[in-house]
Amino acid sequence: MEGVEELYRLFGVLADAKDNINEHEDSYASILNFVKGTPGEKRLASTFITRFFKNFPKLQDQAIDALLDLCEDEDIAIRKQTIKDFPKLCQDEIEHLPRIADVLTQLLQADDVTELTTVRNSLLSLFKMDAKGTIGGIFSQILSGEEHVRDKAIKFLSSTVTQYGKQYLHPKEDTERYIVDEIKKAFSDVNGEEFTIFMSILSKLKIMSGAHQELADIVTEQAELNQPFQVSEQDSIDRFISCARQGLPFFAKGASAEPFFSYLLEQILPHFSECGDSKLELLKLLAEMSPCGLKEETIKAAIEPVFTLLLEYMPLPPAEDSEDKKEEGSEPKLQFSFVECLLYAFHSLAKNHQEFLTGDEATERLKDFRLRLQYFAQGCQIYIKQIKIALQGKTGAALQEEENKMKVAALRTTNNINTIIKDLFHNPPAYKTFVSLSWKSPSKVNVSTSSPPQPSAEQNPELDEKRKRAGITPITFDIPPEKKSATNQASRPKPRKSGGFQVYMPPGRRSGAANGKVQGQSMPDNFSGNRRGGRGRGGRGRGRGRF
Repeated sequence: MEGVEELYRLFGVLADAKDNINEHEDSYASILNFVKGTPGEKRLASTFITRFFKNFPKLQDQAIDALLDLCEDEDIAIRKQTIKDFPKLCQDEIEHLPRIADVLTQLLQADDVTELTTVRNSLLSLFKMDAKGTIGGIFSQILSGEEHVRDKAIKFLSSTVTQYGKQYLHPKEDTERYIVDEIKKAFSDVNGEEFTIFMSILSKLKIMSGAHQELADIVTEQAELNQPFQVSEQDSIDRFISCARQGLPFFAKGASAEPFFSYLLEQILPHFSECGDSKLELLKLLAEMSPCGLKEETIKAAIEPVFTLLLEYMPLPPAEDSEDKKEEGSEPKLQFSFVECLLYAFHSLAKNHQEFLTGDEATERLKDFRLRLQYFAQGCQIYIKQIKIALQGKTGAALQEEENKMKVAALRTTNNINTIIKDLFHNPPAYKTFVSLSWKSPSKVNVSTSSPPQPSAEQNPELDEKRKRAGITPITFDIPPEKKSATNQASRPKPRKSGGFQVYMPPGRRSGAANGKVQGQSMPDNFSGNRRGGRGRGGRGRGRGRF
């Protein structure tokens, strides 16, 4: 109790001194010594130190050190009291704010939830006083702090910019530019998760709202596109995918996609067969970048390899007398997810290089291509019928079940393929249609199968004549003789049980024998084209200088 009484006496001396308070430096120095006292003395000392901090400039560094000692005290109540008091040091002495922000950022590693909340609140108080100074303190830990502190600091910065950026950052261009410069420094050593967070922060800054090319350049630099592609190193593939995915929103708004598209075309596609589980994600990027204002010479260079790769996934129909066709299940699998990406990319490129399918030397190419298109369209239509039958009558909550969501996603994919194929079957091929890629925000899909059937050209010769006048080559599908009578008697089309198409089963979990069966064929349980399998890299640890 004597110590507490002495503290109150010293407080009285300083409080009563008023304008002559600087003459009592020894009394303030005595208060600093009580940070080594009892719990009650420590808590009073914390309050009194911050109360008179501005009056004794010569002792301010010593005062901050004394408070740092209290931040490491074993008593959580004392730690919380001191953390809460810290921002008061900066109310009149703003030059100390970056240092205090640095200290508080280190305390973000606190395990106790209530203590962590106190730290966050104190940092927010500093942010509202001086956003730039606070950000400087935070970045001192991001750039040179311990690994676990760095992670906490980045996430705190992200949440603060998201919540308070418009209020405390947007009016101050110099502060936002300071954040951009500091993030660029941090990019010299980031992992994939950190890179994504930093790009999210940048995209929320007002000064970057129209700086699409600058943001794209940041992503391009991070992608290290000046380095040869190492297909044997998963990090090389992951880096490209992550950076390209971050760049896509800026490419769509006018920034140049040339560096990424050319790298994908020249460095990655020649090794595509070796890209393993990353193949589909790479094709999605190819599809999304293909309409992004590429240069004419880039399009001409790209269309041939993209077309060649597309043909690998669009097989020719088996010959009628083929021995292989006699074997059940021998027909090629139709990889709908891959074909949607490649067909969309080709359609986008060919729109700006139409002579590829219509030039003097393109006759045989177009003839072969249409055979493949017709064969694939037939497989699509069979699959679409299966999906619609499986989804018939399902609404609301039923459609939100994982299995049904996969089927709806598969329906979007196959409908997209069908739509583009119809465009390419015009004479000459047309490029007027637009589809929204199936893995993007889904549009409403009509899964009803109750609409009345449309008359065929055979039933309505006038319809066939109209198609010819419109320059459309009808896509016709032969029905085997043994199936015709069954088809005429059935109210719904039934898929062939043998000798027909093998529905593409993408990588991932397959449906079991009792799961997802439709008319004798199994429905894919996981349609890979519409789910991005996250390749989280945080679990491998972040070495310095590694992405």
